[in-house]
Amino acid sequence: MASLTYDLTLAGLSIGGAAALTGIGLIVTYRATGVLNFAHGAIAMVCAYALRQSTVEWGWPLWLGALVTLFVLAPAIGTALERFVFRPLAVLGGDPAQTLVASIGVFVLLVGGAVLVWGPGARADAPELVSADPWGQLAVALVLAVAVGAVTRWTRFGRELRAVVDDRPLAVLNGVDADRVAAAGWAFGSFTAGLTGVLLAPYVRLDPYGMPLLVMEVVAVAVAARMRSLPVAVLVALGIGVAQSQLTRLHPSGWAQPLLQAVATNLFVVALLVAALVLPGIGTRDALPRAATARVPTPAGAWIVAGVLFLLPLGFAGSDLHTSVQVPALGVVLLSLVVVTGRGGQISLGQAAYAGLGALFTALLAAGRFPGLPRLPELAALALAVLLVAPLGLLTGWPAIGRHGLALALATFAVGVGVSRFVFAQPYATAGLTVHRPAGFEGDRAYYVLELALLAVALLATRFLRTGRTGRALAAIRDHEQGASASGVRVPSLKLLAFVTGAALAALGGALLTMGLRAFDPGTFDPVRGLLWFAAVVVLGADSTLGALTAAALLVGLDAGARGGVAAALIGVLATLVGRFPGGPYEALRTLTERLRPARTTRLTPLGVAARGRLKAAGRGRSGGTRHGRPGATRHGQLETTAHGQPETTPHGQPGRTPHEQPKATPHGQVEAAAHGQLEGAPRERPEAAPHGQPETTAHGQLGSAPRERPEAAPHGQPETTAHGQPEATPHGQPETALPERPEAAPHGRLVGEGVRPTVGPTAPALPGPPTAPRPQPPPPAAAGPRGSAPAPLLRARGLHVRYDGFTALDGVDLDVRPGRVTAVVGPNGAGKSTLFHCLAGTVRPTRGKVLHGTRDITRLAAHARTRLGVARTFQQLAVFPSLTVEENVRVGAEQGHVTDPAAVERALRLLGLHGPVRPLPAAELPTGTLRRVELARALAGSPRVLLLDEPAAGLDTAEVAALARVLGALAADGTALLVVEHDLDLVADLADEVHVLTAGRIVASGPPDQVLATLEATVGR
Repeated sequence: MASLTYDLTLAGLSIGGAAALTGIGLIVTYRATGVLNFAHGAIAMVCAYALRQSTVEWGWPLWLGALVTLFVLAPAIGTALERFVFRPLAVLGGDPAQTLVASIGVFVLLVGGAVLVWGPGARADAPELVSADPWGQLAVALVLAVAVGAVTRWTRFGRELRAVVDDRPLAVLNGVDADRVAAAGWAFGSFTAGLTGVLLAPYVRLDPYGMPLLVMEVVAVAVAARMRSLPVAVLVALGIGVAQSQLTRLHPSGWAQPLLQAVATNLFVVALLVAALVLPGIGTRDALPRAATARVPTPAGAWIVAGVLFLLPLGFAGSDLHTSVQVPALGVVLLSLVVVTGRGGQISLGQAAYAGLGALFTALLAAGRFPGLPRLPELAALALAVLLVAPLGLLTGWPAIGRHGLALALATFAVGVGVSRFVFAQPYATAGLTVHRPAGFEGDRAYYVLELALLAVALLATRFLRTGRTGRALAAIRDHEQGASASGVRVPSLKLLAFVTGAALAALGGALLTMGLRAFDPGTFDPVRGLLWFAAVVVLGADSTLGALTAAALLVGLDAGARGGVAAALIGVLATLVGRFPGGPYEALRTLTERLRPARTTRLTPLGVAARGRLKAAGRGRSGGTRHGRPGATRHGQLETTAHGQPETTPHGQPGRTPHEQPKATPHGQVEAAAHGQLEGAPRERPEAAPHGQPETTAHGQLGSAPRERPEAAPHGQPETTAHGQPEATPHGQPETALPERPEAAPHGRLVGEGVRPTVGPTAPALPGPPTAPRPQPPPPAAAGPRGSAPAPLLRARGLHVRYDGFTALDGVDLDVRPGRVTAVVGPNGAGKSTLFHCLAGTVRPTRGKVLHGTRDITRLAAHARTRLGVARTFQQLAVFPSLTVEENVRVGAEQGHVTDPAAVERALRLLGLHGPVRPLPAAELPTGTLRRVELARALAGSPRVLLLDEPAAGLDTAEVAALARVLGALAADGTALLVVEHDLDLVADLADEVHVLTAGRIVASGPPDQVLATLEATVGR
């Protein structure tokens, strides 16, 4: 017995040593580049094949083949990947979603290339570099771990490596050669991958699919070490290896025998499931995939062409039609990824598992082998299988609620591998299983018609989740999850809906695929296939149903009409180019087409030539000279030209224009027009107040800021008149009807002078006042107090304490936010302002204390639930949805907000000047100032009673800040309770009714803005 235990321990140490090498390589690569190298197993497989090729096929000495493979080929692969695949991504900002897709693309490319070069068959004659004695492998793993730890901790390179991982741009600014560090990390990681493959090849199945997956199963070692600690990774690898060997001693009888045998041979898979689903997620820098630009609508003609192509196989016969029946089935599977990944923005690498379960359940139900159920007809079995698999989507949907990016990818991959190993690979589930087509659809042509009908149903279901209210909400989650939650979107529920629907569609497609082939093949639903499907959908249009159908036809057609592996190699190449073409192949093709198109030459008219000459003369005659040969700005806001006679651009790349110039298109197709109610930039200085407290207009007729005083309202809300009784004219001769700085609230919640709207330019349409949708009455305790007293607060913070890792961010903060008033919070950086704001908004839960809405305790209420109560917010960092248009962004807030009002969208758009040409534009193409207004309009569209504003003036110029202050003042006068966290003390002085100074987590001063800010300035001055 002791001898058996010793032998099994030695065998376990051998397995654990190889797993430790994998963990070391993954951790080093991750620490050097921030990338979890999904291609690690594929690199190991390629190096194992290369060593076999050089020694077995070419007859090289083993030592020479190992030297070339490990010290030349493996580092060269890593260096090439860093230089041509991942460095472009790092330059673009290292978006985790694109990095993950590129890593999977490398995996798919290497697997497809190996199939093309060496074929899909397994090899059993791989050379043995190290004897089966575990001490050699264990020694190699320990030596590498010690060496890497020493280099990382005590050398300059190690310090540079840590700096690059923490903040690559900052490290570059401090003189660190980040490219060199990243290249070294990739080279070493590839070396360990090659060493793992060479050591494992003699003892496992050497084939293009099995070895990469086997190596990736031991990623649990690195996850358990939180991608940081090499000693933890080595110990976990050795422990799992020994435990797996010891489990082989157990031989139970009955139902537990196959289960225990599966665990004994796949303990690393169990560890991966536990690490991915139970342990805290890794990759704190990871984010959801976000669309960089709005989705280009699919032309109607493309659908006509696709319909014709899908009907063509009805004229085929024989093997051609037998191959064609796979395309609609695979298209349904890929549509599940469109729902989950393309529209919902959730990374799912386990869709192959749900497709396989749908196929398996259908076969078992039709054969009468499903426990507790009788034999069913094939169509009934198909429908029931879909219903049974759909709830299993919660296996990946539930972890998705709190995990993003890399952590979610690992969780879904772990589910896919677990189902493959513990269900599909077990004889008790699949032995002797036959699959038949439904009655009446046995022939290929009839079955193809059935598939097209079910594909149409799947397309309708997908369309439902991509359009309308649900589609906009899912797109909002994909683009900015916190922004979606702040808009009232029920994020957890919609994530679960996406995964459950995706599992159902995958099950339907998997069942159709198996029926079409008339056999259940576990290899069809291998986790490697799941990675291939994910990469294909992403590179061909993750949010495009037509892209999914194209991917299905491409995958089936290439593998059927050419040598195996061509489809995988092509998809891999496209996925690796994601760093150079972030918009995908379609965007790259459009860019190439635009470059090849002959440039249009334009000629000036005689009037234009004369105008250019006058502008040049004015530039040369301007006093003060020029700098660097570039003429300065002319007086009176005249448009200045460069040396080439072209209009000089503003800092945002927009051409300047004169005060009377008509609106014109910007390079993005946007219309630049202050005359259409948009806010145009101006130098950041505070203009002088106009008489009577009215805001002074700029040269464009825009509203300038006014001093903090409450103007007298004209009778019946009429505009103030001149001495002749006529409305006061703006510089353009238009009557000035600007909304007062802080209008008094009239009875019934209307504004004094509400019938008069501000004009923002010579031809601007009237802008309506703030939303006046019916508001529920405040809770009884929050009603107005005794006559002459301040109104009762709508939102209260009481004794808020927040601690982060021993640091106290808030220390007993009390705060009231009252209706009809603007409450401001100011303080230095690190004072706790953002933490307080997040506690009120629901994104941070305090350690102690309460947040009350009226008398209701909402401390534990989620952000979206608070929005539905009427507590809306904006973000310091813009939280818009770039793939949606301006109108769709605002519509999300109206559909998910406090009060559903059909007119809320239109009212919010007009209030913020977004009802003009900017309305249908994608948010991805708009400047910061416009996006600030979009975000505020979205918050107002939900008719909130409390509005929380986090740095609302960030990125705005003086004119935009002045207009923003007027809108916020009007909202407060209409009864909205506003809380503003702001660094711009001038804006706070002009806008706030009450100011709180927060320092070191405590409120140290409160009161009227003039008093508090004067005291604050005096204190800072001393």
